[in-house]
Amino acid sequence: QTFSVSMDTTTSLRVLMFPWLAHGHISPYLTVSKKLADRGFDILLCSTPVNLNLIKKRIPKKYSVSIQLVELYLPELPDLPPEYHTTNGLPPQLNSTLKKAVKMSKPGFSKILRDLKPDLVIHDVLQVWAKQIANSYNIPAITLVTFGGAVLSYFMHPMRKPGIEFPFPAIYLTKIEQKRMREMMEQVGKDKDPDDGDPFAEDPTQVILLMSTSLSIESKYIDYLNELTQAKYVPIGPPIQEPMNEDDGDIKLIDWLGKKEEHSTVFVSFGSEYFLTKEDMEEIAYGLEHSNVNFIWVVRFPKGEEVNLEEALPTGFLERIENRGRVVNGWAPQPRILSHPSTGGFVSHCGWNSVMESIDFGVPIIAMPMHIDQPINARWMVEIEVAVEIVRDDQGKVHREKVTQVITSVICEKTGGNLRKRVKEISEKLKSIREEEMDAAVEVLLQQCKNGKFINSSS
Repeated sequence: QTFSVSMDTTTSLRVLMFPWLAHGHISPYLTVSKKLADRGFDILLCSTPVNLNLIKKRIPKKYSVSIQLVELYLPELPDLPPEYHTTNGLPPQLNSTLKKAVKMSKPGFSKILRDLKPDLVIHDVLQVWAKQIANSYNIPAITLVTFGGAVLSYFMHPMRKPGIEFPFPAIYLTKIEQKRMREMMEQVGKDKDPDDGDPFAEDPTQVILLMSTSLSIESKYIDYLNELTQAKYVPIGPPIQEPMNEDDGDIKLIDWLGKKEEHSTVFVSFGSEYFLTKEDMEEIAYGLEHSNVNFIWVVRFPKGEEVNLEEALPTGFLERIENRGRVVNGWAPQPRILSHPSTGGFVSHCGWNSVMESIDFGVPIIAMPMHIDQPINARWMVEIEVAVEIVRDDQGKVHREKVTQVITSVICEKTGGNLRKRVKEISEKLKSIREEEMDAAVEVLLQQCKNGKFINSSS
């Protein structure tokens, strides 16, 4: 294994970034890497080859020296070939196999730290064990959380104040969401290894967490987190990707979008790891069709289960919508579509990166959350008046009438205008303090490197 990294360590500090193997985690780590590189840090971004191949395309030339990619090799397990060393498109039943493979790569990660000797490791909350390995080499390590304060405080609350109601009633889970959450937590409990580590296990006043959010929008939740844990929460601003010029396939799509009227089109996308059920797909298709609104819909299937679009969608759907809709298989240039003047709404699963990007580009959110943090992100977006939710029934099913009604209200009615005004205000607020928040975070990082002091370490 070779590392093509040769740097003069006297000039600047080297930070090794170690995100979880999900696109939704790597993306904010890449955003932070660019911000740190802009401030003179040398970055080593560590992930599996399949993820790094995707990332390469998203690193502008100006970072070719300051951001180096470091390959982490996972052991090849029988049902986990190298193209599955990512959660992107991973069949859901292989999630725990991937987690197992990542834990088995600890010796490889240890060797990377030994060979490259970074000054600091920034690791994912799902990989707290990376901190223990870093500390064994006298390298300080800090966690970067890739979701917001509302979510973290909602999940921390029952651990710190069991039996007491969460103090912010706008944030809640429905009965069916609670049931799914319990099932997921049980599964996590089964997969948990005593070596995994807990970011809050040691002296809480020594714990520092970088957070992909901003005090300008989440101050009450971050204040509440401080009350729950005494850790130091350092907001570094939302994880925003700048639109890049993509290849020819997308030019056709962007040209098509350019022929539509201002704010007349919805972008429909549910992230890289959540797959719609056949029923959901059908309800969304009819909901879009009956809304008479222009749309770009990104449809995804798990790896190895790719389906012909015509078979996956209702019979005749593609012909009926051909003048006002585009269905794209697998991927579309999200930042370019969201930043386009013709886009008037984003039908989203409400993953953290997606909602933050939508706000950044001033686009109202049509929330259709699925699981984990998404329902909480969705309710929080509704609370700050930048979103309307497509509410599911008690069984968690989506209905086409609801889809039509919410999309129409955002694109064709006064609701949309109000949301747009509000989302622009919030976007401007975020932009005005973005650099300031990152600068403050850099001070914290420099302090850690200087002290060489272990964060959340008992030594």
